[in-house]
Amino acid sequence: MMLLALAISPGLAICLLMFVLDKYDREPVGLLVKSFLLGMACVTLPLSFQTMASLYGFQETNNNLFDTAFFAFGIVGLSEEFAKFLVLRLYAYPKKHFNEPLDGIVYAVMVGMGFATFENITYVYQYGFGVGVARMFLSVPAHATFAILMGYYVGLAKFMPIQRDELLLKGLMIAVFFHGAFDFFLFSGNNILALGAAVITLIIAGRMSLKATRKDLQLSKKLFGRRTQEETNTLELEEDDDQDNLL
Repeated sequence: MMLLALAISPGLAICLLMFVLDKYDREPVGLLVKSFLLGMACVTLPLSFQTMASLYGFQETNNNLFDTAFFAFGIVGLSEEFAKFLVLRLYAYPKKHFNEPLDGIVYAVMVGMGFATFENITYVYQYGFGVGVARMFLSVPAHATFAILMGYYVGLAKFMPIQRDELLLKGLMIAVFFHGAFDFFLFSGNNILALGAAVITLIIAGRMSLKATRKDLQLSKKLFGRRTQEETNTLELEEDDDQDNLL
């Protein structure tokens, strides 16, 4: 029971934080839960792809850095981020509640945390408590930053239709890049230098994610204020009409 709590608590904590931050036009809980569950389910796509790749000799530990980079970027990073992108694009993106750029980040984080939680459960039960603690501070926050960066551009794409395809591709590629770079350093060797490089990659992605979230939160606040003012104006007009009718 303790291992299960260790596995699921980091992802749920990040989801809760995102839910609290999305305070101006909060998304329906049902859609958020479904996005999380679909994030868990989409693990099967990259798992199948990576299993097939291993049959052709592609693996995490390689004899040279080029093969390691190809595995990190082209197989793990691409397959995992593409699976999450599909859920975001095909499920959350068309919803009517996806009505502001911040929603791209919100739904992407739910999908990403579902994915990371499923991974966490398998790793923790396979390798134990120590791995669970390490992933709490590395892998799960990393998945969150990849999700935020992807979601930022997906959110822009929803409301900038002329640049939609370009922004969607950019969101996917930037997530693949940081995911691949993070994994590349972890795959490069079990030493302090490789771990430090992975942490630096996470810090850079984290700073970019924080900046993207702040920008969308400010925009969400402005949109909320504008909608509130429009609703107030509409209400005043209706009240004036009612008074005219009474006269």
